[in-house]
Amino acid sequence: MKTISKRIGVAILPALLLTAGAIAATAEMPAVVHKPSVEVRSAPDLKAGKIAVLQRNAAVKIVDQNGLWYRLQLADGGSGYVRINEVRVASAGTETPTANSQALFGGNAGQGRSTETASVRGINETTLRTARNDAAGLSRLQAYSVSAETAGAHARSKGWQPVRIAWGPDAAAARGSGGQATQAEKRATLSSARGLLSRLGGGAIADSAMRVADRAVGKSEQELAAEELELGPAIAGRVLGAAPLWANPDAQKRINLIGRWVASQTSRPQLPWTFGVIDDGEINAYAAPGGYILVTRGMYDLLDDDAELAAMIAHELGHVVQRDHFEVIRKQEIAKVGKDVAMAQVRPHGIAADFARDYVDTHGAAVMISSLDRDAEYRADEAAGVYLARAGFDPLSFYAVLQKMAALGTRPARMSQLYRTHPPLAARMDRLDQRVSR
Repeated sequence: MKTISKRIGVAILPALLLTAGAIAATAEMPAVVHKPSVEVRSAPDLKAGKIAVLQRNAAVKIVDQNGLWYRLQLADGGSGYVRINEVRVASAGTETPTANSQALFGGNAGQGRSTETASVRGINETTLRTARNDAAGLSRLQAYSVSAETAGAHARSKGWQPVRIAWGPDAAAARGSGGQATQAEKRATLSSARGLLSRLGGGAIADSAMRVADRAVGKSEQELAAEELELGPAIAGRVLGAAPLWANPDAQKRINLIGRWVASQTSRPQLPWTFGVIDDGEINAYAAPGGYILVTRGMYDLLDDDAELAAMIAHELGHVVQRDHFEVIRKQEIAKVGKDVAMAQVRPHGIAADFARDYVDTHGAAVMISSLDRDAEYRADEAAGVYLARAGFDPLSFYAVLQKMAALGTRPARMSQLYRTHPPLAARMDRLDQRVSR
């Protein structure tokens, strides 16, 4: 992230500050200085004059947010600005309906909009496992999908300029398995070899050797991608059966334009990327294999501007690009069908549709709230910064989202599933700080 950190201070941040609107504060937010020392500036601009210096762990109060800056109340009665990653918002404690509205210092929810009436459905593993497939909802979701060209035109109208940034994990995902032979082709070759050994008198030795070789046959990139593409809509349809698509066409169009633009900056822009906001008051987001990303209404309302929405989407893009949930599914299938066959993930005829149907019939969409290993979540956080920078946004926008979630309190009800499946917010911000400092 070294290259990105330079861009934050030199190129991207000033441009964002010109477009970011001031966000009216609903209450003072307690915070502490997180860096060894922080320069407080007279205006939300790195070029503005320094008016104070604060030391690590100093208690401060946030009275306003202006883009990627917080305005602090100073001890002398004045105020000044620090960047959002220079202080840490102090938790508001256990979330209650009243405490929550005071804790939010930005976003639609902080302005008294739809989150106040959105229900907390409590989507859990049982709900996602048993929810019916909402075929009509899936059709509506897919109808909002936009092309890369349409998203690109929208980005140009907004002034979002793409930036070329290399990132190792993304490049590895793009390479995939290349021209690897399909499973069917490799199994045909093994069958011919087995016949030849048998004719030469190999008998039982030939059968044993071929079983070992057969288990070593892996699926090609083409076959893996086909399974992802089948799983995506099947799982998304079940999520919509648990929480329907929000009846807000403007929100659905917006999330697809922003999401498709950021997705175009990943190593897998060719996926049929589809985005949607589901009518659920929890604060969460779901990334199904093959390019289906669903954000809850609670999360959507928490985010203030396009950059923050792009940031949340970018994290989910990282999971899809790196096939995090798809690998969970493959491991579950390994446990189900047994070691001998599963080492190769061999299925009759290699039909991707059968794979997807069998999996969803058994598990529904429960994989969407499976806990990934911490490295997968940290990698998705890092991916968010990379994709944001490539799409012309400031990577600090993702940090701002984490701060907003932290402000909601200690394990609030509306974030119970997110806390269950993700590392602590403070640990995630610590990792981001480490990358920026390198």
